Amino acid sequence: MLLTQVAVVSETNQITPSQLSRVAAALQKQATRDFAPLWNVSATVDAFDRLEDVPVGYWPVIVRDDINEPGAAGIHLDEHGQPFALVQYSDSWSLTASHEALEMLADPGGSRLMAGQSPKSDQGVVEFLVEVADPPEDPQFGYTVNGLLVSDFITPHFYDPVQADGVRYSFGGNIEKPRSIREGGYISFLDRTTNHWWQQVWFGTSQPTFRDLGRMTDRAGSLRSAIDAKTETAQRIAQAGPQSLKFADARTLTAQIKKTTASRAQGWRDQIEALMAGKIIEGSWEGGEVNNG
Repeated sequence: MLLTQVAVVSETNQITPSQLSRVAAALQKQATRDFAPLWNVSATVDAFDRLEDVPVGYWPVIVRDDINEPGAAGIHLDEHGQPFALVQYSDSWSLTASHEALEMLADPGGSRLMAGQSPKSDQGVVEFLVEVADPPEDPQFGYTVNGLLVSDFITPHFYDPVQADGVRYSFGGNIEKPRSIREGGYISFLDRTTNHWWQQVWFGTSQPTFRDLGRMTDRAGSLRSAIDAKTETAQRIAQAGPQSLKFADARTLTAQIKKTTASRAQGWRDQIEALMAGKIIEGSWEGGEVNNG
């Protein structure tokens, strides 16, 4: 299995090196513990102070204060076809970074399609764009890793032809059947009979609705970047995250965890000081030879 290497880089003064490291550690745990067993992807996630420090071969997730252009946030391909992600800073930027990192791991090229029965009753088999974090993207369906809010994501069973008992369609169990969405989420699919792109969305309505995006006549990057630009996915997550109850719960949990880690850190320092002062004897010996190096 090839190893994917992701770099998390901050280009905003609102993120401290400590915060950057903690988010990278949470994304690493999510990628290794939660995502890899389901999607068969092996990845490392590391924090770097500057883009200039990112080693060759890493895919960067870059956090900025303001992306300016509405369609600029999200995942793109560089001039050599390698992915990178732009994340707009918000208090809940760990959620957005998780969303983008997972989608980059599942489909680096951003153009993977999976066939399946359309959720729109008057259509037949369509091709779904693989965007693993979009169907349950709303912050209320996220979960915490190391006290930080990260994104739920679909499993490969999301594209199964029929629903089955005991099958998990998203990691957090928020998706209840194949090819379905939750409040605040969406899916995109191509109807080959018309070559129109469609979406099922659940934005501010009591039930999901459908919208016809039309025919994609030209694009410079991936299918995902073109569709996400039209849908303004990253901006929506950045705006919704800080207002969610899940984020408030995560902040409370983070504060509790900080107390625990601070106490543990002080315990390590106290033991180191005792060792250096000779107050701790690691072991007593009798007989044998003295090791003089």
